[in-house]
Amino acid sequence: MKRIIFALIISGVTFGACRHNNLESSIMPDNHMNSGEEVDTTGTDSTTLKILSLGDSYTIGQSVCETCRFPAQLKDSLTNSFTNTEFTLEIIATTGWTTTNLLNAVAQQNPDTDFDLVTLLIGVNNQYQGKPFSLYETEFPTLVDKAIEAANGDKNRVIVVSIPDYAYTPFGQGNSNAQTISTEIDQYNNFAQSYCEANDITYVYITDITRLGLEQPELVASDGLHPSELAYSKFVERLIPIATAKLQ
Repeated sequence: MKRIIFALIISGVTFGACRHNNLESSIMPDNHMNSGEEVDTTGTDSTTLKILSLGDSYTIGQSVCETCRFPAQLKDSLTNSFTNTEFTLEIIATTGWTTTNLLNAVAQQNPDTDFDLVTLLIGVNNQYQGKPFSLYETEFPTLVDKAIEAANGDKNRVIVVSIPDYAYTPFGQGNSNAQTISTEIDQYNNFAQSYCEANDITYVYITDITRLGLEQPELVASDGLHPSELAYSKFVERLIPIATAKLQ
C-alpha cells in the first residue's frame, strides 16, 4: 500500500514571504508534468495513499471551510488524477503554532511513519511573535527530519512550502512596519529554501501569490488576514504536478 506525506510549514497567525533566487527551478513544474492528465492505474488493485500535512493556521485553513484549505484541495486534486486510488489526509496544525509548538505536537501525537506524501509549512508565528531567528534555524531542520521520518524515511516524499506574506493583507497594512514583516519573512523563507536545496528536499514557493493580496482582495479570506479558498487553489496549482510526479 503506497502512502503520501505532506509536510507544511505554517504558523498560527499565518504569515510568510521569501526572496527566491531560483524560483523557476525550485517551484515551477517541468513541462512534462501535466496536472490535467489522469494517472492510469487501470488493471491494478485499489490503492490507498496517505498524506500528512504539518503546519499552523495556513495548513488548517483559518477562516475558510475544511475542504477549502490547501491540503484538502491537494487531496481532491490527486484523487481526480489517480484512478483506483483512495487518498487519506491527516493534519497536525493549529492556528498560532510556532516551530516549537509543532515539534511538541508531533512528539505527542506520534504520527505513523508510512505516509506517501508529507507537506510542511511553518514559521510565520515565529516571526509574528518575535521569536529569535536562531530558534527557527534550530527547529526547522528538526521538523524536516520529522517529516522525512513520517514519510518512511524517504525525503523525496516531502514537500516544504514557503511562508505566505501577511503584510499584503488589510491586517498587515494595519501595522506600521509592513515592510519589516516582508523583510523578515524573506529571511525565514531564504533559510528554508537554502536548507532544502542543500539537502535535496523539494521546496515550493507560493509567497508571491499572497503578495498580490492588496491588488487582488479575493485572495484574502474574510478575516482580512489569511489566504482565501482561491489563494489556496493557486497554491495547489503549483503543488499538484510535483505531488503527482512523486506518487507515480
